[in-house]
Amino acid sequence: MFSLGKYSIGVGDRFGHQAKAQLRALIIARDEGINITPVWNKSFREHTIIHSRPEETRREADRAVQELGWRDAYFVDADHVNRETVDYFLDPCDFFTLDVADYIGKRASQSDISNFIEANKKYIPKLSIPGIKEFFDITSRQLEEIAGKYLLAVQEAGRIYRHIVKRKQASNIVIEVSMDETSEPQTPIEIFFIISALSKENIPLQTIAPKFSGEFYKGVDYIGDVAKFQKEFESNLAVIRFAIEEFGLQPDLKLSVHSGSDKFNIYPVINKSLIKFDAGLHLKTAGTTWLEEVIGLAESGENGLQVVKEIYFQAFKRMEELCKPYLTVVQIDTQKLPSPESVKKWDGLTLAGTLRHDLASPLYNSSFRQLMHIGYKIAAEMGERYMVALNDNEKAIAKNVTENLFTRHIEPLFF
Repeated sequence: MFSLGKYSIGVGDRFGHQAKAQLRALIIARDEGINITPVWNKSFREHTIIHSRPEETRREADRAVQELGWRDAYFVDADHVNRETVDYFLDPCDFFTLDVADYIGKRASQSDISNFIEANKKYIPKLSIPGIKEFFDITSRQLEEIAGKYLLAVQEAGRIYRHIVKRKQASNIVIEVSMDETSEPQTPIEIFFIISALSKENIPLQTIAPKFSGEFYKGVDYIGDVAKFQKEFESNLAVIRFAIEEFGLQPDLKLSVHSGSDKFNIYPVINKSLIKFDAGLHLKTAGTTWLEEVIGLAESGENGLQVVKEIYFQAFKRMEELCKPYLTVVQIDTQKLPSPESVKKWDGLTLAGTLRHDLASPLYNSSFRQLMHIGYKIAAEMGERYMVALNDNEKAIAKNVTENLFTRHIEPLFF
């Protein structure tokens, strides 16, 4: 069975140019004593917007690994796939994030629900999970409610998995189940019984991505009660540790945090919790590399800066269209967006400072950053012009990509 290892990080790369710069950050971490497995992830939505293919992501990852002499494991993720989109990724990918959020809240058959209750009745009336102080009262009605909400989603994960292994050897892939794109966070008890149901589907689960409380908007910091998040996160770590023994699961099963990039104010509590439980983590980044490309272009000045300004001008004009696929994961205050007329006068350092996620900087503007985050469609429409700008300014861009990934993400999370 392929293994993600204790720590892994999803390194999304919208335009497939920064794999070496990303990998350098992991090499720095390895040289300092922390091994982190890179997973290049790109969703069907991103491929569709950019008009790219998963084979290109695979080629860029393979090239970076070969040129930098990386000899440890690495993966290419079919990110947030369902039965309609999974075939698009089958050949080049070896990591599959099964997204079954659309099935949450839809009921499985009553006979299947009854079988679920029967399989879990030994946890009635009380369940004790090591690492969590309180006992959990469990009733048949509660089990029925959990099954009614999640069992069909779990069964769908099983269907997608079995479809994949018709074409791929089970021992050569990594499976993640994602339930994060929902309106409500799962409780630790719900996670426990979801994992119980997944075990019945015989899915060799290596990571599970639940929905946490608080807001995980793209490209900006966590919004919510950090203490509440910490309690949730630690409870889920305890549940996973217990479930591994209880259901005979993969010993390296771990939590995954989606849209995990730039969530700086929860990194210290994640770090402490991982140490406390001696647990692993998969962090999936969301577009932070694309923004570092843009910052590098702005800092380069001249043509690179002009390209960035044009992306912003078009994004400002087409904001409603760009926001539509991301309505639940962006929060842009239009009153705080600088006018295109004012941005025309900015130099590269001003634009980069406004975009860079540095909370100590008086220039930083989270609404500007979020609009640029979803503005990659404009860059894609520039076609060859944008790619030439990336190649012409590779050194400046790579420096930003590597420093951002290592200094702002890897260090506070894993060191």
